[in-house]
Amino acid sequence: MPTRIFLLRHAETSQPHIFHGAESDIGLSDRGVRQAAAVASLLAAERPRAVVSSAMRRAVDTALPIARACGVAHHLEPDLHERRVGALTGMPFRDNEVWPDTVARWSRGETGYAPPGAESFDDIRNRVLPVWQRLAETFAGQTLVIVAHGIVCKVLLLSIVPNHSVNDWQRLGPIHNVGVSELVRDNQWSLVRFNQLPEVRGIQEEW
Repeated sequence: MPTRIFLLRHAETSQPHIFHGAESDIGLSDRGVRQAAAVASLLAAERPRAVVSSAMRRAVDTALPIARACGVAHHLEPDLHERRVGALTGMPFRDNEVWPDTVARWSRGETGYAPPGAESFDDIRNRVLPVWQRLAETFAGQTLVIVAHGIVCKVLLLSIVPNHSVNDWQRLGPIHNVGVSELVRDNQWSLVRFNQLPEVRGIQEEW
């Protein structure tokens, strides 16, 4: 049996328009709670063996409804935490040049670059890839759900999917809250679906 992993970003936070790195352990908004419930219903049909998340509150609050809906255990992996963003913490997504400049440098191959106090692409990859590899071996031949963070999901996808690299950062676009990517490994990983939102009447229109 192939190994199947459903990788997704946590649901919307209570302050969704500012940067929340590893420095900010914020919870979900009311809409985020509804998103978590919607994606739980979607993933329950996949019958995973377990649900794994980072230890950050927004990931845990997304993962627990999924684990309950699936009737499986929830495990914490603290090294799946969001990127450390340093001075960007609490800053709005718009009207700053730090993040666009960082992404531009990564896309040019400067994957070791990071502003003071923040993690580089290489830092994130070196932190999360061993966790991914260990979980893939632990749950080999089974189905697993992993709830992480937008940047973590993107770094993992660009690191493990064949013919993808950091040069594809801009092309992939942002990872949506509860956007599900399905990866299947036979001889190598293949990306079966990418960043897919649950199709739930009255909910998806909000997203």
